[in-house]
Amino acid sequence: MPHDINPFPSSDQDRHAIWEMLVREDVDGFVNEDWSVFGGSFKRGGFCGLDAKGSFDPANWQISFPTVDTYRDAWLEDARRSAATAYAEDRRNALFRATNMLDIRVQGHTATARKTFDDAIALDGGGFQKMNWQSVFFCTKQDRTWKITGFVGFLPFASPS
Repeated sequence: MPHDINPFPSSDQDRHAIWEMLVREDVDGFVNEDWSVFGGSFKRGGFCGLDAKGSFDPANWQISFPTVDTYRDAWLEDARRSAATAYAEDRRNALFRATNMLDIRVQGHTATARKTFDDAIALDGGGFQKMNWQSVFFCTKQDRTWKITGFVGFLPFASPS
């Protein structure tokens, strides 16, 4: 079963577009180490990315990405590190399988999107690389196009029982 199918019908234009931006463009750009696939999704002025450092307590959060450029640099570094890792399975399929983004809330020209990662990618030679966190993205609609204005990333995530 393919995991890269957008769960929102094209008739739900806003959620469909936000999913494409935050899941498909992110994964495809990441796997190809190509920021240009995902980079146009960001609103450059006023962007702020927070690293929750695995904590629900905002006192532990850090402004790790005060600009789109600082986030781009970290994203590309992660993409390179991932590309250099020997996986025992297709990385793109595994990333789509691990990613869930059904919680998209739209109010006018503003939206939040909660993206969860809950799975593991098999490593060549045995073992797994666990993916278990969630991020909340903030988006705005400009000229009929959704843009990312910021996020709180790397929040803890526990699978629903």
